[in-house]
Amino acid sequence: MIPPPRSNVLGVGVHALDLDLARDLILDRAGSGPAGYVCCCDVNSVSCAHRDPRHRTILNQSFLTTPDGMPVVWLARRGDREGINRVYGPDLLLSLCAATVHTGLRHFFYGGAPGTAEQLAQSLVTRFPGLSVAGTRTPPYGAAPPEELDAVASQLRSACASLIWVGLSTPKQEALMAKLVARLDHGVLLGVGAAFDLHSGRIRQAPRWMQRSSLEWLWRLAREPRRLGPRYLRNNPLFLLRAFAQISGIKEYPLNDAPPSP
Repeated sequence: MIPPPRSNVLGVGVHALDLDLARDLILDRAGSGPAGYVCCCDVNSVSCAHRDPRHRTILNQSFLTTPDGMPVVWLARRGDREGINRVYGPDLLLSLCAATVHTGLRHFFYGGAPGTAEQLAQSLVTRFPGLSVAGTRTPPYGAAPPEELDAVASQLRSACASLIWVGLSTPKQEALMAKLVARLDHGVLLGVGAAFDLHSGRIRQAPRWMQRSSLEWLWRLAREPRRLGPRYLRNNPLFLLRAFAQISGIKEYPLNDAPPSP
């Protein structure tokens, strides 16, 4: 299967897809293709791409970059693009787990605080009987050193992992996937961030109506104001200003590897 075209969201190439298509593309790649990585792109990730050209390049060179947040979906739909709907990391995790029961495709969970990956794996096995788990691993604090990447790659190859879930913060998880994919022969790495905490039961997920209305950030802010307050207060207004500039034609954000405009 060939991924659909990318839609230009402030210089980030977001694929024109929905949850079902993303699931099918990932299953096809995991079953027969070379190693690749999937980025779930929200406002924070787009904002990181404007601060760090390396992160923007990682997003634009992915196997798939999905529209994870509703503001990204709305901007990606410009130009009469059809079939674009939110591909939310936690929903993608559940969809792929449901689709891989008794298929032989094996899941690996890398990320979270100590015990989180194991708790997530157990929760998913209980929810999806017959799900095959290849293993779990808790990353070291801070940036992963080269020896950690080599150890993870060796563990993934030995476990024959097909779907490798990475639950770190952005842009850390994307940087790790981009480095790790070069060490693997097959398998799909998927950066899903908060999905580890949500589906392990460590934090509560926002109601669906808030997710559909692009208010999930408000729900999360109320629960983690110190950690998320600076991020949302900085990124959300800048995203809106840049979106207005792109839509009105005041500023262009080309899809290439050059540093994005301020």
